[in-house]
Amino acid sequence: MFIGIDLGTSGLKTIVLDRAGLVRASSHVALSLSRRHPLWSEQAPQDWWAACDTAIQTLMQQFKAQGGHPNQIEAIGLAGQMHGATLLDAKGQVLRPAILWNDGRAFEACAELEANVPELRTITGNLAMPGFTAPKIQWVRTHEPQVFTLIDKVLLPKDYLRYRMSGVFATDMSDAAGTLWLDVKRRDWSDVLLAATGLSRKNMPALFEGNQITSTLLPEWAKKWGLQEIPIVAGGGDNAAGALGMGVTEPGQAMLSLGTSGVFFVATKKFYANPNNAVHSFCHALPQRWHLMSVMLSAASCLDFTAQLAQFKSVPDLLLAANSTSFSEQTPLFLPYLTGERTPHNNPHAQALFYGLTADTRPADLALSTLEGVALGLADGVDALLKTGVQVTEISVIGGGARSDFWVQMLADVLNRNLICCKDNEIGPALGAARLAHSALSPQLTPEVFAPTPTRRHIFNPDSARAHWFASQRQTKFRALYKTLAPLMSASI
Repeated sequence: MFIGIDLGTSGLKTIVLDRAGLVRASSHVALSLSRRHPLWSEQAPQDWWAACDTAIQTLMQQFKAQGGHPNQIEAIGLAGQMHGATLLDAKGQVLRPAILWNDGRAFEACAELEANVPELRTITGNLAMPGFTAPKIQWVRTHEPQVFTLIDKVLLPKDYLRYRMSGVFATDMSDAAGTLWLDVKRRDWSDVLLAATGLSRKNMPALFEGNQITSTLLPEWAKKWGLQEIPIVAGGGDNAAGALGMGVTEPGQAMLSLGTSGVFFVATKKFYANPNNAVHSFCHALPQRWHLMSVMLSAASCLDFTAQLAQFKSVPDLLLAANSTSFSEQTPLFLPYLTGERTPHNNPHAQALFYGLTADTRPADLALSTLEGVALGLADGVDALLKTGVQVTEISVIGGGARSDFWVQMLADVLNRNLICCKDNEIGPALGAARLAHSALSPQLTPEVFAPTPTRRHIFNPDSARAHWFASQRQTKFRALYKTLAPLMSASI
């Protein structure tokens, strides 16, 4: 059996997965984040470790209560939020709070890196974006030089957990691809890009494929958690691991993730890129595989925002209200840019907006508008990704938003594509991490065996009339609204 750990933004989740692919136990510990200044988003790495310790202790208690024995656990796999800059000194001590994936302060550093390294987009397959790790380090280099001079290692969030568990600095290809230091096609660090931020390979963790063993659990933690000194496997970034949890490993398979952020993920067996439209081109968590992603920074989190704004008691109440009303020409439009936007705008200064409010607008209208705005934003990202020429054959939906059949049907209509909802579609990255641990110990198994597609719960087919209405009426106005307001969303105004 295998432990899968997913270090998310809002919480850390762990599971125990048996060799038959069944989840035998799970636990969750909530996390909070800090926004000390506009555009900033940070967490304390020490809080990640405390959550991990608590979650694994709870997991093992649950596992034992169900008749499991700790000696049955064979390996640990890791997944987690991408891009976060975790800075350590030569003694392995944290130098400052980690700068997270949804932090937008490093926009000027992006322009600086693009100017200094003209081949950046060719090497990485990506546009320089504030959320990526390298621009964050450039920001620290400029604004916190006393911290920069002390940097010995830069780790991604899940790899800080690995370091605490094993004392080893290592990462996987999928997570490393989100740093802007990786030559994504060659699957190796780029010395040119590292030098552009004043770093070198000695400041980086060692690179592994997602299903390779990186290290071994230290005796002190093995003893505390009641485990043996078992292998720790490289794992994957949250989206690549989530895709493995959904069995998205082969070309044409795709995943739509409705979590805090919104992600459209397509697996490939060759390197594609469309950096000019802010599409992400990354390595997958399995060897000789890549993937494309479009990312919107605020997806299901917009529902929390509107629920609070319109004084719904909960998000389920918001969904009920939205389902009780219907679209009309008077339904407001919602721009879902609460924390800026990546695909396709790459604009950390993008802002959210309800447009078209009247004296007749009710809370239910705001609820419906919010669901639609996120769907329209996701459609913009899907269109940008498909410009690479990649073919999509099926799309599975995961994340908390997948619980709402009403919203998934709306997404099917807006995207004009069939969407598949599966059972257990919220386990995601933790399941993928555990599956990678299984693969590491059983390398003879193919992805179809250790990472099968979950049982389908329902297929949502688009309604042709609604799809036409969204495309011809709402999407056109949505795009025009952003285009018109974008000049006002400037840091200088």
